Amino acid sequence: MHVHLREPGQEYKEDIASGTRAAAAGGFTAVCAMPNTVPVCDTGSCVRYVLDTAQKVAKARVYVTGAMTRGLKGESLAEMGDMARQGAVAFTDDGRGVQDNGLARLAMEYAKQFDVPVLSHCQVEDLVGGGVVHEGVVSTRLGMAGWPALGEELQITRDIALAKLTGCVLHIQHITTAGGVELIRQAKAQGLPVSCEVTPHHLFLCEDDLDTGYNTALKMNPPLRTRADNKALQAALIEGTIDCVATDHAPHAAHEKALEFENAPFGTTGLETALALMLTYLVRPGLMSYEQLVQRMAIAPRRILGLAPISLAAGSVADITILDPELTWTAGEQVWQSKSTNNAFAGTQLNGKATDVYVGGYASLQDMEVQ
Repeated sequence: MHVHLREPGQEYKEDIASGTRAAAAGGFTAVCAMPNTVPVCDTGSCVRYVLDTAQKVAKARVYVTGAMTRGLKGESLAEMGDMARQGAVAFTDDGRGVQDNGLARLAMEYAKQFDVPVLSHCQVEDLVGGGVVHEGVVSTRLGMAGWPALGEELQITRDIALAKLTGCVLHIQHITTAGGVELIRQAKAQGLPVSCEVTPHHLFLCEDDLDTGYNTALKMNPPLRTRADNKALQAALIEGTIDCVATDHAPHAAHEKALEFENAPFGTTGLETALALMLTYLVRPGLMSYEQLVQRMAIAPRRILGLAPISLAAGSVADITILDPELTWTAGEQVWQSKSTNNAFAGTQLNGKATDVYVGGYASLQDMEVQ
């Protein structure tokens, strides 16, 4: 429920066709595209363009989010009503987060009127500054600008308070800290309409994986946190405090990721490895059941976005993923379906893979070959 398809405007990194090929290869029947394209998806016409293009070329269903503010600048509201009419399923300023408290409140009030959730990228820019890695021992050792956990947690606190004030359905994107998890737990205990997601890279990688090789595939927004945060996130996902797994699939061209760590763009691809990572590190060791996996990766994302539920029952939409839990493979040895290869788990041996994917009854993936 959190991918960057880069179309329109940055098709050299990814486009709707290649991004949904990667989705099918990873076992996904549907994806939800973020609005930080070029131009920004902040109008109904842009929402319609993405949906119409997906109808022609996509190998998975594509849902579209609209920007909360014009140009993601955080200065004035985008055309939220027009986007909702054209099919936007949520609003988000993903990539930055709305800094102005009053504008964030106004956006939530509008979103509530249109009965769609707000997806919040929590980043207080005054605190984050020029940070590129988690602020702590590793940032000091490597001599890089730190990004404090508080820079995320402070906006989570604000947005939960605004959700309580406005009644807007709020979803926190790519949560990374134990403190953030506790804030979500408290909000749910109050009965507030709040949910959250976590990415595989924040579940299974941490600041200790950064070394003097300065591997830019490990440069994330938000950054990789501590091993203690890993454990807290995993426990919260298993128990259900964290509602779902999202990839934050963020493709970048090789020449962009080849820059110095401070100058390289944030992000990793994730659609082709997410399911296998969950199987390898949580399901196979017995920490998570298959039922929980389906809940976190298939059922909860649709519920949060207000989409129709899907089940294996007569008359249900035939969006089906078949997987082989015993298949062993190494990420990166296969040909990536994504146009970009900046995957943080390249070289990792994984267990389990989607073998077949059907979307509306038609094969998008058959015998591990995209159709």
